[in-house]
Formats: sequence, C-alpha cells, structure tokens
Amino acid sequence: MAFERLVSSLTRGNLWLYILTMLSEQPTYPLDLKRKFRQRFHFSPATITFYVVIYKLRREGLVETYQNNGRKFYRCTNKGLKTLQDGIEFVSRTAGLLKSI
Repeated sequence: MAFERLVSSLTRGNLWLYILTMLSEQPTYPLDLKRKFRQRFHFSPATITFYVVIYKLRREGLVETYQNNGRKFYRCTNKGLKTLQDGIEFVSRTAGLLKSI
C-alpha cells in the first residue's frame, strides 16, 4: 500500500511535471498531448484531471496557448521551463538523499 501511494503521488499527484516536460519539447494540441502522454509515461490520468492541470498551468503562466490553422496548441513558457527545471532538480536531490545503496 505504501508503494502504491508513492506511485500515485509521483504520477497523478504531480502531473504538471509530465505535462511541462512534453510541452517543453514540442508544442502540441490537447488531444494529441493526452494520447502521447500515455505512450510515453505508461499511465493515463482521467481526462478531466488532465485538463484541470493544464488550466492551472495556464493560470500560473507556465503554459500558454496559440492558434495554428484553427487548432489550439499549448506550449511551455519561459517561466514554465524554469519551474520544470526546478522540479526536476528537486526530485533528483530528493532521490539522492533517499538512496541507501
């Protein structure tokens, strides 16, 4: 049970890390982002949860939208890139502190 809580926390509980990672690599439209998400990270959050996280990222200025050929695309902002970098460094430092072998 403890391990399952950890997995949930590091995946669904921190979707923003995964979404910013993908958007930092390539702007994309929402449906494609969700499809590629499952292929890459091997888990699939509920659609509503996925969109709520994107909405919050936009509200924080970490993600922005633009239109291309009538389609709405998302991309990472500079603030989003910095936040992603900080998040990855924190996770890495934390893993290093927990490493016992």
